Amino acid sequence: MVGSDRAKELKAFDDTKAGVKGLVDSGIVHIPEIFFTPAVTENEFSTENLDSCSDVVHVNIQIPIIDLEGINGDDFRGRRRRRIVVEEVGEACKKWGFFQVVNHGVPQHVMDEMISGVKSFHEQPNEIKMGFYSRDNLKKVKFNSNFDLYQSKAANWRDTLACVMAPNPPTNDELPESCR
Repeated sequence: MVGSDRAKELKAFDDTKAGVKGLVDSGIVHIPEIFFTPAVTENEFSTENLDSCSDVVHVNIQIPIIDLEGINGDDFRGRRRRRIVVEEVGEACKKWGFFQVVNHGVPQHVMDEMISGVKSFHEQPNEIKMGFYSRDNLKKVKFNSNFDLYQSKAANWRDTLACVMAPNPPTNDELPESCR
């Protein structure tokens, strides 16, 4: 795809404010080229385009798990545990970019309700989701598809509802009704 054509297709996709799910709901039968990873030569190989290489060997990978058990203690063990957790988080971020947290104290029903709310948001009609669509990084609550849409070599097949919770979380009125 020629650069200017790609730019036009990216903008057209973004301007729909419907995201990837909007494409699916519209009944498309072919994935648009903006989602294709460009062919990679041996000289261009990097982890960014790893998925496009057919010679990749899949390995059983374990997601780093950060255990917060005992982190709140005021005694020596609690302080030592906090220091260890900080180191584990730093290492997981450097090496992986993500991790799973266990023993965080958030009840399972709260997490289930949160996931249900996000699913409900994405299942709503496009007209409702469009009200939250934005690329403005200063907004506390925003919906979009591909935060790096205009920078990446290939768009990702994903939509995101992002809520900035710190230092000042959004008010209930700022959140989608399905997520309150």
